[in-house]
Amino acid sequence: MKSFWDERYGEDGFAYGDRPNDFLAEVKDRLPRGPVLCLAEGEGRNAVHLLDLGPVTAMDQSAVGLQKAEALARTRGGVLRTVAADLATFELGGPWAVITSIWAHVPPAIRRRVHAAIPEALAPGGALVLEAYTPAQVGRGTGGPPDPALTMTLEGLREELPGLDFVIGRELEREVHEGKYHEGLSSVVQVLAFRR
Repeated sequence: MKSFWDERYGEDGFAYGDRPNDFLAEVKDRLPRGPVLCLAEGEGRNAVHLLDLGPVTAMDQSAVGLQKAEALARTRGGVLRTVAADLATFELGGPWAVITSIWAHVPPAIRRRVHAAIPEALAPGGALVLEAYTPAQVGRGTGGPPDPALTMTLEGLREELPGLDFVIGRELEREVHEGKYHEGLSSVVQVLAFRR
């Protein structure tokens, strides 16, 4: 998969745009200040949007994407810390004030491992912001993985994220306009949750 993402992020421009995810932008004012970890961050659009909260670490398996993330941060007058790593083995560390997971679609065993680690990696009162495609998205042609096993549901996320209080937890259809690969009506799940 690393070669797939290196190739995608090696294309001209930004595969998913250079503006933040809509849901992240919507909830930003509710997020605590402090260190931020952005999982599967790609080309950095969300990480750069959060630079005013505190130091931001962007992790992704693609060093090509992270180079673009660093360059994007410089154009906005900021500095990102980047970590090239695979979510299958990445240790979250912490404590983090905020962790983001935007379109981080990985095999279920990896997803469950990462999600189980998130509550401990957050500082008390720390926030998780997550948006992902649901199984209903498969076959729509507007973005997301072709395999429903890589998608998420609200019920599944509640089970996989023990120790978090869900302030927002919803499945919905919304228009997603994020670069050329996420474009059109989409079935998504959105979560804003805080560590107790």
